[in-house]
Amino acid sequence: MRFATLFSVLLLLLRFGLIVESIIVPVDFLALQAIRKSLDDLPGSNFFDSWDFTSDPCNFAGVYCDGDKVTALNLGDPRAGSPGLSGRIDPAIGKLSALTELSIVPGRIMGSLPHTISQSKNLRFLAISRNFISGEIPASLSELRGLKTLDLSYNQLTGSIPPSIGSLPELSNLILCHNHLNGSIPQFLSQSLTRIDLKRNNLTGIISLTSLPPSLQYLSLAWNQLTGPVYRVLLRLNQLNYLDLSLNRFTGAIPGQIFTFPITNLQLQRNFFYGVIQPPNQVTIPTVDLSYNRFSGELSPLLSNVQNLYLNNNRFTGQVPVSFVDRLLASNIQTLYLQHNFLTGIQISPAADIPVSSSLCLQYNCMVLPVQTPCPVKAGLQKTRPTTQCSEWRG
Repeated sequence: MRFATLFSVLLLLLRFGLIVESIIVPVDFLALQAIRKSLDDLPGSNFFDSWDFTSDPCNFAGVYCDGDKVTALNLGDPRAGSPGLSGRIDPAIGKLSALTELSIVPGRIMGSLPHTISQSKNLRFLAISRNFISGEIPASLSELRGLKTLDLSYNQLTGSIPPSIGSLPELSNLILCHNHLNGSIPQFLSQSLTRIDLKRNNLTGIISLTSLPPSLQYLSLAWNQLTGPVYRVLLRLNQLNYLDLSLNRFTGAIPGQIFTFPITNLQLQRNFFYGVIQPPNQVTIPTVDLSYNRFSGELSPLLSNVQNLYLNNNRFTGQVPVSFVDRLLASNIQTLYLQHNFLTGIQISPAADIPVSSSLCLQYNCMVLPVQTPCPVKAGLQKTRPTTQCSEWRG
């Protein structure tokens, strides 16, 4: 019956002279028609104006072909500020057997992600972000064994991350941030996985030692409810250049070895880490953010090599190293936030000329401020800690 329908469509095309220089296979032709019927331009968008099915579909906006089959589908005007599309993704999209790339620009696409997408076995790139896709991530996506990028960020997805997604052997980019995902982080087996972005979800549990591959270069788990120590996990991730673990419930110490990695951004704020930060002999990180934790002990002079240093809202004690002051006055440190600790002094002249390009905040420590400098609003109005708190800490 199916073949009879396809043959009838082909006869109609021949009869009315609708076959042009190049025509895609009937299965792809019908799939594109179904996709078009389920989607519309939002006001201000004219993306579908070129989708005239009396002409060659390979000339449609966003449709790319190889021979007589559709190989890439980029739905929506990719220009910044484009209104995007509305509607739902038709299950017929799985009929595009040669499809290697599927993307949809930000818009108002609703409904669930069709399980039939897994029928496009050649899919390498799947990106449908900043829409209103809901429901769970289909576990059947694990059948896309060549999938390299999965970006479903900024949607309304719920449920857990299917463990089977972690088994994708070629996966290199996983971007699921800004959803409502829960459960734990699965184990990822791909040794080519370089980017994981899961921030702003409702993920819970601990990160097991083997969950994350050493190939990772970008890891963002901020704004979740993850718990437990991360010391041994971080030791394995020796290729990171971006790390954000802020606003979780992690505990334990941070391995000093991670400061030798060429991390360009490090954020661990608002967790429950404890222990003393002991960096190794060389720090190569432009930005270190360890704010809003429970780090303690004295500050290492080696941290003065960091250009932007956020150590506020912890439990550091002792004197601020002289090297911090020297590099601050030489404009080598641009940001030095030390507020809300238990530091007892800093060797800086009240007449010191702090460069305009540098920021220093010292308030709410166990010292009389030797210099008055502007601080962030969140630092509050109190300049020093009550002496009772400082005495109690020393005891």
